[in-house]
Amino acid sequence: MTQVDNTETTTPSVRELTLRGVVLGAVITLIFTAANVYLGLKVGLTFATAIPAAVISMAILRYFRGHTIVENNIVQTIASAAGTLSAIIFVLPGLIMIGWWTGFPYWITVAVCIVGGILGVMYSVPLRRALVTGSDLPYPEGVAAAEVLEVGEAAVDGGEGNKRSLRAIVVGSLVAAGFSFLAATKVILSDIAVYFRLGAGGSTIGASLSLALIGVGHLVGVTVGFAMIVGLVISYFVLLPTLTWGDIADSDVVKTVVSSTFSHDVRFVGAGAIAIAAIWTLLKILGPIVKGIRAAAASTRLRRSGTEVELTEQDLPIWIVGGTIAFSLIPIGLLLWWFLESTQIGGNTPLIIAVTLVFVVVLGAILASVAGYMAGLIGSSNSPISGLGILVVVAASLTLVLVHGRSDDAKQTLGLVAYALFATAIVFGIATISNDNLQDLKTGQLVGATPWRQQVALVIGVVFGGLVIPPVLTLLNTAFGFLGAPGAGENALAAPQAALISSLAKGVFGGDLDWGLLGLGVAIGAVVIAIDEVLKLKTKFALPPLAVGMGMYLPMSLTLIIPLGALLGRYYDKWADRTGGDVEQKKRLGVLMATGLIVGESLFGVVFAGIVAGSGSDSPLAIVGDGFENWAEILGVVLFVALLAGLYRWTRRLSGAEG
Repeated sequence: MTQVDNTETTTPSVRELTLRGVVLGAVITLIFTAANVYLGLKVGLTFATAIPAAVISMAILRYFRGHTIVENNIVQTIASAAGTLSAIIFVLPGLIMIGWWTGFPYWITVAVCIVGGILGVMYSVPLRRALVTGSDLPYPEGVAAAEVLEVGEAAVDGGEGNKRSLRAIVVGSLVAAGFSFLAATKVILSDIAVYFRLGAGGSTIGASLSLALIGVGHLVGVTVGFAMIVGLVISYFVLLPTLTWGDIADSDVVKTVVSSTFSHDVRFVGAGAIAIAAIWTLLKILGPIVKGIRAAAASTRLRRSGTEVELTEQDLPIWIVGGTIAFSLIPIGLLLWWFLESTQIGGNTPLIIAVTLVFVVVLGAILASVAGYMAGLIGSSNSPISGLGILVVVAASLTLVLVHGRSDDAKQTLGLVAYALFATAIVFGIATISNDNLQDLKTGQLVGATPWRQQVALVIGVVFGGLVIPPVLTLLNTAFGFLGAPGAGENALAAPQAALISSLAKGVFGGDLDWGLLGLGVAIGAVVIAIDEVLKLKTKFALPPLAVGMGMYLPMSLTLIIPLGALLGRYYDKWADRTGGDVEQKKRLGVLMATGLIVGESLFGVVFAGIVAGSGSDSPLAIVGDGFENWAEILGVVLFVALLAGLYRWTRRLSGAEG
């Protein structure tokens, strides 16, 4: 990717972390975080906010004197950090669903969000050097956001090359947004699935007709795409038929059995594979992380001695990072003490708090690294963060069992489950923020931003998000409630991840969790790790274990389309190499078109979330009924294929256009 000239952005006088940027980021945060919280609780999905925030920022700041690309980058950084923090809804509603809380205590919820989020920012500081500047991870959404910022800035200067670049993004965005709109009207179906018997078992083949996922695949490449296909094959054509063997008496129950088995069994195998792959990934990047810490410390010493350090290499001073992590133990300890006081757990409170503090710091550091690596592989939107939530709640529950033991007292058991969820929420905040932060820092690297200013912006975004999330949660709990919670009505929000994570905690303390499934996943992951090491030693190929684990855990609707996008991207790049001319310009236009697909669908996602929240309906734009589904499936597939063929053909013509 062509990088912008950093000459201006490395001068101290350039506008970057400004008051107007912070205010604009705060306003966008309010809107996007509320939309993400509602959408996540209703359907279990959240959308990435970085790119929509960048687009809105450019549209507004262009009317102000002295606006810069790095100032726009700060706005999207604040908004994306706050939007990502909304993933805390995958855990906290569990406390209401198990009957422990009846509402969300405002300041406690604020503190959980902010403390976990700030820890995530601090952990991501040394990870920047290990996983961003010192790594070749693709960071699809970080690259896409940088492309949007660069093209938007360059468009002001005009020029044929800039006009083509802008055209590629705009056309890709409009096509993706238009397709998403048609899917929202139900005229076409964007999710296609077929369930079938396979021997005495069953399986399914499905795809989410998402142009944004095609764009992600184009950016991440075929290595990651192929690894995800391997995981998909393991889950859907080995595990699902095996685990459903003999359970499908007739074709009428295929869908029910297959869907239930994937959600409650296969995903646990995938979580086990992610766990072992995460540990292996951490061991492999431990060296670069240590080097990153040393480099950050060296940079701090140089700045203290008066030596000039490039702005693009200036992280937050390492003493601030370490001091913040150490100081955070005080509010975390107070939060844990407050929570324990409300439970029936007694006798060893100091020991439980001490062990939990170690758990939060150590596991938080591990998950920050793994979540950041996931973002580098396939982007924040598609990272299986809920899979990390599964691992955290199981680890937290097991730790409590070791320290306190199980109990026959129902109230004490409920208190243990609640405490495990509370501790999980803090660690989960660390993982979600690190997953987003490294994407933002990749964007910053590409546009010439100052790391420490961006890291301060990330903290500001966390604070804004922490203040916004609790009242939105309270409003939704009052208006709808959560499915399975005491007193929940017929319109209760499903909160699927929170329901799963809370049931896991119950399973550990009740002693009925199926450890065999997690163990099977660990064994599969270990085999994949061995294959990957042999491939890299003997050939030029690789099989990233974490990508395989994600392919096992994520629904086929996601894992099938990302590799398709990777293949289309490889085919397009081969065409560029074969036809010659300005090959890099041709490839860049392909990247920009793919970026546009992500931008368009993301922007429509924001608008649609607002419409859903305002109407209270799952399908507020639907204009046809359920009887149109068969035709909608056919139309969806035909239009999806036609649009892809047309877009790539159009991009070829654009790259060969005369100036």
